Amino acid sequence: MSNDIEKRIAVLIDADNAPASKIDVILAEVARYGVANVRRAYGNWKSPNLKSWEEVLHTYAIRPIQQFAYSKGKNASDMAMVIDAMDLLYAENLDGFAIVSSDADFTPLVMRLLTDGVKVYGFGEQKTPEPFVNACSKFTYLEALGSSGHNPADDGPDSRRTPKELRADTRLVQMLRSAVAAASGEDGWANLSAVGSQVSNQASFDSRNYGYAKLSELVRATGLFGIKQDGKTLLISNQAEKPKKSATKAKANGGK
Repeated sequence: MSNDIEKRIAVLIDADNAPASKIDVILAEVARYGVANVRRAYGNWKSPNLKSWEEVLHTYAIRPIQQFAYSKGKNASDMAMVIDAMDLLYAENLDGFAIVSSDADFTPLVMRLLTDGVKVYGFGEQKTPEPFVNACSKFTYLEALGSSGHNPADDGPDSRRTPKELRADTRLVQMLRSAVAAASGEDGWANLSAVGSQVSNQASFDSRNYGYAKLSELVRATGLFGIKQDGKTLLISNQAEKPKKSATKAKANGGK
């Protein structure tokens, strides 16, 4: 298998269920994982609804795959996309897939691709059903990506989950605690990068979906974990540090 820089990824776009305005940030995100040497968008290109996609196909070297709607109410594009994904998988010259859609119908496809050991990166809107989100190796909400060159965390506190909201998210908290426990040494401290790897192995996860650009920022925001710096390494513990008493309080309590 090739190294991280050369990993080959197929970008398959469900044009009926993805906004063309986000294609630049989607491809920029895919570039973090490898080279998008296959780029295809599926839909009925005679439909006026795909006009916005037509305008970006040539700019981003995306191949349009024409799929007529053979039956009313049926999405033939989904079937064509699944068939192509399986053909590409059997060719055995790819390391991963990027599925761009907000449609949960692709969940079985994602699960099948994963069984062959390839990574699946999902991209969709906040309305994307959880089964599809959770099935992906990593799923990123398009709203979290913002516009090209934009960091969602720069929008201010309103775009972020509050510490209270983070602590109330039992799935998130349990996932982080399990990752820290799995990555920690005998002293109970774990390297942040190891925690990140453990989280990725557990479930689909992207700190930006919660409004935080980095995992370290998200962990700090919860207030549930011990954090300390060891040189350039950030360490995390499941045992949160107890807040220290202020000098004023200590004096009021007789120095206790």
